[in-house]
Amino acid sequence: MSDIRISRTLRERLAPLRGWVLPILALTTWNILAHKDAVHAYVFVPLEQVGAALWAKASGGELWSSWAASLGRTGSGLLIGSLAGIALGAIMAVWKLADTLVNPIYQAIRQVPLLGYIPLISLWFGNGESSKLLIISLAAFYPTVLNTYEGIRGADPKHLNVGKIFLANRWQTLRYITLPGALPSIATGVMQAVAFAWLSSIGSEMFFNPGPGLGNMMLNGQAAFRMDVVVLAVIVIGVTGFLTTQLVTVAADRMLRWRSVVR
Repeated sequence: MSDIRISRTLRERLAPLRGWVLPILALTTWNILAHKDAVHAYVFVPLEQVGAALWAKASGGELWSSWAASLGRTGSGLLIGSLAGIALGAIMAVWKLADTLVNPIYQAIRQVPLLGYIPLISLWFGNGESSKLLIISLAAFYPTVLNTYEGIRGADPKHLNVGKIFLANRWQTLRYITLPGALPSIATGVMQAVAFAWLSSIGSEMFFNPGPGLGNMMLNGQAAFRMDVVVLAVIVIGVTGFLTTQLVTVAADRMLRWRSVVR
């Protein structure tokens, strides 16, 4: 029995480490291929070379300035797009005329990939920061509109009936019943918006005029045949996206911890 308990305890302690198995295997395979020959060394950049690029870019300040520019651009677009999306989703959900007039247009334009708007946005707004910000805002706008709309429209009828019993008007119903009930759905939309905004930020940096950002650092590395810089940029983009998503998820769980209350 003691051996079984020890084995079970060991498995429980090692359980959080299971998620690292595949990444470690992937990195090991990558490094083996990188040292196979010159061709593989160019395609699969040795990890020590990527580490040297990290040190050089970080100590020189380019990595931090590029990272801060991409993150700041993403934050600005996320804020604009999310606020506009929540507002429009709420208006369409509570105002039938707005739903009739706006919803079909929204459903149509969201079917077009963001990359499809780049020629039009470039023509109308140029290739500067305003175009990048617009693309990021649109990426955050779509999911927040949809989730806010569905969250408000999906309000629990029992809660609405309670509001009617207490003679709540439309504004009071929206403020105290409908919106709080829709918060989980809105939070889901914001979490999706964070991921989409980050991806569109990197994409916009690669399609529009060069400027500070991780996307531009990646393009510069490609132009200079510095695959170590390209791989470094990809790693930083992936890690930053993962960490921001986790941070927003934790914040949403804390904000919505009342959901665990038994009704």
